[in-house]
Amino acid sequence: MLSRLLPRGRFWVISVPYLWLFLFFLLPFAIVLKISFSQAAIAIPPYEPIFQYAQQSLNIVLNMGNYLFLTQDALYFSAYLGSLKIAFYSTLVCLVLGYPMAYAIAKAPRDKQLVFLLLIMMPTWTAILIRVYAWMGILSTNGLLNSTLMSLGLISTPMQILNTNTAVYIGVVYAYLPFMVLPLYANLVKHDDTLLEAAMDLGASKIKAFWKVTVPLSKTGIITGSMLVFIPVVGEFVIPELLGGPETLMIGKVLWQEFFNNRDWPVASALAIVMLLILLIPIIFFHYNQAKEMEKNA
Repeated sequence: MLSRLLPRGRFWVISVPYLWLFLFFLLPFAIVLKISFSQAAIAIPPYEPIFQYAQQSLNIVLNMGNYLFLTQDALYFSAYLGSLKIAFYSTLVCLVLGYPMAYAIAKAPRDKQLVFLLLIMMPTWTAILIRVYAWMGILSTNGLLNSTLMSLGLISTPMQILNTNTAVYIGVVYAYLPFMVLPLYANLVKHDDTLLEAAMDLGASKIKAFWKVTVPLSKTGIITGSMLVFIPVVGEFVIPELLGGPETLMIGKVLWQEFFNNRDWPVASALAIVMLLILLIPIIFFHYNQAKEMEKNA
């Protein structure tokens, strides 16, 4: 009797995440994919249906012009390239800043590690919009940063930081740094310190032991943190919209303009599908690395 119930129980346990993925990923993806093959129209919703039933026959009309249009306009290529560039450099800066922070927290006394982690996570408890607006006040011409630098005599005239790519990098690194620190900490805190002692007993200096032992062992945390930063930054909209300027061109802003300003949902959907296909490359790499790591630990 118990053996008959177990498979059914496994089915219901497994079905819950699959149902979640179907409702909140596959179904929205299918809808966006369908719209990407339609044609814009002055209607509500602003596109023509791809399934047309007439004279007892079902016709499927797929419009490939939306995808061809993306290859003909340099704006979209520049937007994809700009998003990938900002995501790459932001991820690199987050790694450079986040690794020492995660290492310091992992080496701190056990009773203080939770406090340090809370300090890292506390800014994320506030809505991202409020935090970005706070950075607008800090980085503006008459903001806190310029006022402080001028009062210290470091600059004579205010610097133009807001509405530039520099402001976007600052906002992105600030917003996504915790997503780099936490995976790195989770990896570094499990390292065995005796490995470093053994390396130094064999003649390696502290720096060489760190690069030869600690960094290779933390590869999983580096890859995980980098993916958690890189993937969402590619489609970021709020930060480049509020902190960036005319030269800040990211795919999130272009998607917004196509959906809400131009009301061209088919082209916007095609943009979203292409962006998702681009992001599949780091996602597949991430899963491949995770699978290899699980095989090693098995």
